[in-house]
Amino acid sequence: MKVWAPYAKKVELICSEKKRLMQKDNDTGWWYLKNFSLKHGDDYAFFVDDRGPFPDPRSSWQPNGVHGFSRYVDHSLFEWKHDFWHTPPLGSSIIYECHIGTFTEEGTFDSAIKRLDHLLELGINYIEIMPVSEFPGNRGWGYDGVDIYAPHHSYGGPDGLKRFIDACHGKGISVILDVVYNHLGPDGNYLSQFGPYFTKKYSTPWGEAVNFDDGDSDEVRRFFIDNAIMWITDYRIDGLRLDAIHAIFDSSAMHFLEALSLEINNLQDHLARNIFIIAESDLNDPKIVRSREAGGYGLDAQWNDDFHHALHSILTGEKNSYFSDFGKISDLSKALSSGFVFDGQYSNFRKKRHGRQAKGLSGRNFIGFIQNHDQIGNRPGGERISHLLTLGQLKIAAAILMMSPFIPMLFQGEEWGATTPFKYFTNHQDPELGEAVSKGRLEEHSGFKPDIEISDPQEHKTFIDSKLNWCEKEKNIHNEIFSWYKDLILLRKSYPELTDSRFSEVFVKFNEISRWLIIKRSRIILLCNFTEKNQSILCNGEKIILLSSEKLLRFDNEKVELPRHSVVIFLLNS
Repeated sequence: MKVWAPYAKKVELICSEKKRLMQKDNDTGWWYLKNFSLKHGDDYAFFVDDRGPFPDPRSSWQPNGVHGFSRYVDHSLFEWKHDFWHTPPLGSSIIYECHIGTFTEEGTFDSAIKRLDHLLELGINYIEIMPVSEFPGNRGWGYDGVDIYAPHHSYGGPDGLKRFIDACHGKGISVILDVVYNHLGPDGNYLSQFGPYFTKKYSTPWGEAVNFDDGDSDEVRRFFIDNAIMWITDYRIDGLRLDAIHAIFDSSAMHFLEALSLEINNLQDHLARNIFIIAESDLNDPKIVRSREAGGYGLDAQWNDDFHHALHSILTGEKNSYFSDFGKISDLSKALSSGFVFDGQYSNFRKKRHGRQAKGLSGRNFIGFIQNHDQIGNRPGGERISHLLTLGQLKIAAAILMMSPFIPMLFQGEEWGATTPFKYFTNHQDPELGEAVSKGRLEEHSGFKPDIEISDPQEHKTFIDSKLNWCEKEKNIHNEIFSWYKDLILLRKSYPELTDSRFSEVFVKFNEISRWLIIKRSRIILLCNFTEKNQSILCNGEKIILLSSEKLLRFDNEKVELPRHSVVIFLLNS
């Protein structure tokens, strides 16, 4: 048993109400307890210079929450049922983002297993779960986690997560885990009691910055890299999604992200299976996914906010906040054919030049989406895109996503146009922190329309309102939307040109005034009408209709007449 506490003068381990004095290696700052080992299920904690008890920074289980004792887990005792599974290439994936607590009524790993057949029917081969590391209380998004090695107790703890991943692999679904390495939550965060895990050199929107490049940062970097390795080896996670990497500050010669990707790539070779790292970034910087040999960090893909913003603003007409930089069909065209919209030009929203050209990259380096947890949950009412668009517009958005060169990602319930919102919810046990979060949420959205109710994140109802209503999936319009998504995913998997991620093979034509768009992917062509009126679009050639959102009014070799808010995909038969 060991723990890193470089500046402590005394460290004790307490287990079964007995304290045991640990010995320090002065060269490394690690404290050890010889001639004693914990057994599976033992509860323990540490006293540091007579302060405590504190949970283990590397605790594998916090059954009583962030302030309780740690529980020792022997990972070798779990019996995996599916030792051999195949992780498909990331470029062939259809990703489904999921929040365990709201995905089902029960909100557990075990209950989520019961819905995997739904994902199979849809055509999903990757599920991305929002952070599950131990966070304060029994409900939350997970981005204020503090025990990053411990799966949350209310979801089912370590064995629950393993059962979920094992079941996914048994059905041919790979698992991506959302991890937060840019900050930790304030409530229950005891890392500073042990060592310099944080630095005052930088600041983040969420508090103290993690110490990736200041004094004693070697062990801090190791702490997070070992965490990534643990998820992959002990839990058999297939990929990691890194939250807001623009808030990971590191001036080292080898950036933390590059060091992480190097170790994960080496681990991939050792385990002989595909492992991926996806980044969320606000930088529009191709260096993130460029190879290490070319001076990049070597991550596999990054979320493409520009694609989302361009598509969202065209369909909704919204021009507030960062959407003020978007709204033209040319923006969407640029995203589809080159990755970023802002790749070096001036951004009115940011009041500066933004981004860099994505030369040498392809669509498989980008995750495309119509919505995600942030884009929904950070709206004042947690409104989904289905609350903002007509049925026809929803079908247009889905078709453009599946016809894009990007790796497509759906957010839970999107596939049937779920009517339940996804709000921001918390369960902070510290009354002052809870009140501050509630007040901050109200102030953040005070400028929105007065008829939109802003829910209190701390109220239990806010969480309950955000749970998916699976009963509506088979009803009327929802079943129609589900069938549309299922057909689009099948179409994407059936034609190799739709998984060809080369930007050079994506041809886009549009009319800004008439508001129509054509995407050509070799033999496959998409036509969409963004307007409220019927219109004819010239498109010569013999055609076979593959998918249409509406019954076509007229379709001949010269032109296609599209109803309002409609889309058609066809195959050139020549």
